[in-house]
Amino acid sequence: MAPRAGQPEPRGPLLQGLLLVAAALSQPAAPCPFQCYCFGGPKLLLRCASGAELRQPPRDVPPDARNLTIVGANLTVLRAAAFAGGDADGEEEAAAEGGVRLPLLTALRLTHNNIEVVEDGAFDGLPSLAALDLSHNPLRALGVGAFRGLPTLRSLQLNHALARGGPALLAALNAALVPLEELRLLGLAGNALSHLPPNALLRPRLEQLDARLNALAGLGPDDLRALERDGGLPAPRLLLADNPLRCGCAARPLLAWLRNATERVPDARRLRCAHPPQLHNRPFLDLDEAWLHCADSNAKGPGDVELTGPELEASYVFFGLVLALIGLIFLMVLYLNRRGIQRWMRNLREACRDQMEGYHYRYEQDADPRRAPAPAAPASSRATSPSSGL
Repeated sequence: MAPRAGQPEPRGPLLQGLLLVAAALSQPAAPCPFQCYCFGGPKLLLRCASGAELRQPPRDVPPDARNLTIVGANLTVLRAAAFAGGDADGEEEAAAEGGVRLPLLTALRLTHNNIEVVEDGAFDGLPSLAALDLSHNPLRALGVGAFRGLPTLRSLQLNHALARGGPALLAALNAALVPLEELRLLGLAGNALSHLPPNALLRPRLEQLDARLNALAGLGPDDLRALERDGGLPAPRLLLADNPLRCGCAARPLLAWLRNATERVPDARRLRCAHPPQLHNRPFLDLDEAWLHCADSNAKGPGDVELTGPELEASYVFFGLVLALIGLIFLMVLYLNRRGIQRWMRNLREACRDQMEGYHYRYEQDADPRRAPAPAAPASSRATSPSSGL
């Protein structure tokens, strides 16, 4: 439709698109940092993988970067405000200035970087960070305030990173998790944990906790209560495969909880008993609560049980059913061949009768005295007999 007189002609969508492209091209693109690779522009992905040459986070990361990956470096220590311009000499000054150098960064991956220490406020200056991955680093010390200033953090991955720190590192992690109210995903796989940090289970919006490949002997009643949620919040999922479960009486609450909430543990069918020896490698969900006995002080170890009553009775019942089935098959075979069996029995009876009649006839012949042979005359009498002609 032609425009009316006195009205400006409307701009088409093509013209608006050209104006936006021209505006974007008029702004100079931020350079890619030294020792790093930029894929699709700094706003998409920035990857730094320079081996041992990179000993601290790059300082010239573009402020509009959204994803930063540093893999295979030798960072060793993440000091306070490490990504906001802090260093060994002036981290307090940088933090005091409130230097937010990467306000749009949402994902930070720092795997395989030989990180041993994460100081308090190491991630200050990253207000939009939603995903942090510190997996596969030999962490030995973690500041209580290491994750402060991360109000939007939703995913924290610490897989294969806590095994060398011992109980002190686990206690520090438990305290460092307190401010992470928006945490959804927590990865603690492969850390040889004998128990889970209590604050990890208490995160109100936690959706999944990965605790595979640890040293968990089970979950106690307190842990199971901490996994419940009130106020309509969804309960978190829990990954527990490849843990050495101790199948004693202390495992009864976990067994009952799993049977009522199997969907909460996606790998529940992969859970196996490690102790006692009688239940080694048995599927945990297939156990009967009667088998989970408490050991006394003279037993071989906690959780040892003797499989006597229920299991032995089940074995006898199964053996009896097998024998009954065999007997039923035998009777069925006899019934189907009844005519042939009758003919065989008749022939056998006649053969036996003929045999017995033959034996009886020979006995009568041998017992008749008239058929007894005459005794032979002596040789001397035959020599002197007159009729002999000598």
